[in-house]
Amino acid sequence: MRFSYTEEEMERAMTLFKVFAKAFKSISEHSIRDSKEHGFNPTEFAVLELLYTKGAQKLQQIGSRLLLVSGNVTYVIDKLEKNEYIERQQDPKDKRSIYAHLTEKGRSYLDEIYPIHAIRMTRAFSGLSAEEQEQMMNLLKKAGLHSQHLLFR
Repeated sequence: MRFSYTEEEMERAMTLFKVFAKAFKSISEHSIRDSKEHGFNPTEFAVLELLYTKGAQKLQQIGSRLLLVSGNVTYVIDKLEKNEYIERQQDPKDKRSIYAHLTEKGRSYLDEIYPIHAIRMTRAFSGLSAEEQEQMMNLLKKAGLHSQHLLFR
């Protein structure tokens, strides 16, 4: 494990972090604005988007996939269930596992608003060519996996 870095390496890493954070904030604003426009907070919208794009999910998986603490997941799921966008369903094979899935109302609403969201996110990244977007995805995955690996050393 290397802990000795040059001044130049550290300065570049700090600049990269600041640029990354500013870009993330700016691009995230598009999604936040979109969620609010459709009557949801960003976390609620993220849960609905996950269920819409990936299908039913175990409640525990929702939190880890969206980087939420379990108390927040329960609150968001309760609120979305109360508004009839999602339902909880017990796994018949494992009574301890509870799944969240979209209701017909939830699916219908997402069918209507998700294409608008996708267009807005496409617009947010339109400053990059398709090749640059692919490069960015690959580099961010690589950086994220390496960074996560370092946490467990």
